Amino acid sequence: MGDKTQLLAVLLAAKFRHPVPIIAGLFVATLVNHAFAGVVGNWVAHALGPKLLQWVVGLSFLGMAVWSLIPDKFDGDGVGGTPRFGVFWTTVGTFFLAEMGDKTQIATVALAAHHHDLVSVVAGTTLGMPLADVPDVLLAHTLARRVSMRLVHAVAASIFASLGVLALTGVGPAM
Repeated sequence: MGDKTQLLAVLLAAKFRHPVPIIAGLFVATLVNHAFAGVVGNWVAHALGPKLLQWVVGLSFLGMAVWSLIPDKFDGDGVGGTPRFGVFWTTVGTFFLAEMGDKTQIATVALAAHHHDLVSVVAGTTLGMPLADVPDVLLAHTLARRVSMRLVHAVAASIFASLGVLALTGVGPAM
């Protein structure tokens, strides 16, 4: 697992078992997020300051850990069903938020500032995200039929909690 978006891709694929809208949502969210990063991401990171950003990221990871343990109101093993806004829009929203303050968003800001070519930078970073995450979606979709959602939630919660603690303590690169 390279970062939290790959973990999120696996979690969504295992939960909803509809890889096509997840992949499409991942792409749209990345495009919007990286375009946003290229335009205003540098200002946001500077305005918050590193310490406040560290706390926001750390607490959001801990919140995701708790949220991962809360069972959804689906039939069976918490699998399938349609989320309130559909699989596509749920993926767009969660990926967009997961990318806030992420390494790829920060890299997009730096590349856009250095190369002064917003379209090329956003296109490159946007295409790179599905290259990293689509194999995870497809693998999770395949394995989801064999793995309990309770186990997936427990593993996801422990990873998010660990990332939250690392971000709050400033130990290692949590973002």
